[in-house]
Amino acid sequence: MLNSLLKHKIKILIAFLIIVCFVIIRVFEVQLFYDPFLIYFESDFKNHPMPQVDAFNLFYGLLLRYFLNTILSLMLIYTLFRDREILKFSTIIYGFFLLLLFGMFFIILNYFPDGNWLLFYVRRFIIQPIFVLLFIPAFYYQQQNLKK
Repeated sequence: MLNSLLKHKIKILIAFLIIVCFVIIRVFEVQLFYDPFLIYFESDFKNHPMPQVDAFNLFYGLLLRYFLNTILSLMLIYTLFRDREILKFSTIIYGFFLLLLFGMFFIILNYFPDGNWLLFYVRRFIIQPIFVLLFIPAFYYQQQNLKK
């Protein structure tokens, strides 16, 4: 096992640095992105109306955060698997989810004033790198099955 770690030390270092970048985005989220829902969802939001938002700034703040998380996620996936087909597939999936999640987010925000919980979860998928947590085990499993 130690030989395997030493053999892949550059890969491990790059993956660690990418994870640190995810942490930096999370730590400085208030300073980097316009998102009035950060404070709203920390409170007892079930009993409060949704905050007033500047839709233009909110869209660009969420888009920037999704873009940064996507780039870091794709870098991590490529670092771990070194497979261009997996990278292409992941890029397409991230693009699909960009359209789907942003569409859902703004439909819920504008047409479902009581959709607090739904908005909470859709927004969570936009601002957090959840997909990479799903994709890495799936791609690893796929590679292991192809070796058999």
